[in-house]
Amino acid sequence: MQPNSTATREPEGNQMEEKGSDEKTVKYYRLSEVEEHNSFKSTWIIINYKVYDVTKFLEEHPGGEEVLREQAGGDATESFEDVGHSTDAREMASTLLIGELHPDDRHKITKIPESLVTTVHETTSWWSNWLIPALSAAIVMLMYRIYRAEEA
Repeated sequence: MQPNSTATREPEGNQMEEKGSDEKTVKYYRLSEVEEHNSFKSTWIIINYKVYDVTKFLEEHPGGEEVLREQAGGDATESFEDVGHSTDAREMASTLLIGELHPDDRHKITKIPESLVTTVHETTSWWSNWLIPALSAAIVMLMYRIYRAEEA
């Protein structure tokens, strides 16, 4: 391979390796392979298309191992980002990195963002907007007049 040439891929079972111009090897894992690693003996998760082996970290995780076990064998990106992990946590995660999700499988975990706005179409009549407040005001005024009449 010539220096600074484009990346080449070498198949290796279900995994693929890519060597770039810096000669670092990136292992690619298929989604089906990651999904198989969802037990106590082997726990893998995906965060931002990167595959992490968190098996040895289960007992050390500050949020408890259940948090990682719930995401085992799948995409934990949303959960990881929602918690707002510190820079130290992100650096620690990089030590658990074992590869990346195969590019052909990335679309399988891409989720359509959910809308946080809920629109409720409710038909209201004029009495709920005007009559109830008007009656409430009339009752309060009547009670005030009775109170003032008893004082005099």
